[in-house]
Amino acid sequence: MENKDKNILWFKDITKDSLPLVGGKGANLGEMWHNKIPVPPGFAVTSKAYFDFLKIGSLKQKLQSELRGLNLDNSKELITASENIETAIKRAKMPSVLIGEITEAYKQLSGSHDILVAVRSSATAEDLPDASFAGQQKTFLNISGAEDLVKAVKDGWASLFEPRAIFYRADKKYDN
Repeated sequence: MENKDKNILWFKDITKDSLPLVGGKGANLGEMWHNKIPVPPGFAVTSKAYFDFLKIGSLKQKLQSELRGLNLDNSKELITASENIETAIKRAKMPSVLIGEITEAYKQLSGSHDILVAVRSSATAEDLPDASFAGQQKTFLNISGAEDLVKAVKDGWASLFEPRAIFYRADKKYDN
């Protein structure tokens, strides 16, 4: 997969083989584009960008620490872990290179005037026979401007750790 080292992929560069990089929704958008089904123009921020983001500071360790030994049957403990992880992700500074790439892609998409875009999560285990991540992460609509887009991407990553998403991954034995 030649795109495995990229942080941003345009729909035209995405196929069903891109699922590990862009998740089920992203791969389906790429397939629709290739099959000449009308979809709005757009791009995906890849899982590579997300995993690189987690390497910042101690984010990955924070995640592991919060989830290690978590009693999923204790809703208070689950909610606390979720809030702690989401807060850490939202406070972490995104790498300037990635901010630049998202900003540049948004400018290519919008031209000389900011346009409204949506930020949707797309789990890389989504659309598998034994997985359904529908509705577990947040969707952000009517995002305008590169700065708000970057924030929405981070907020989308944080929403990967909503209590129901943590519980579902643990129940299905998916790695966080």
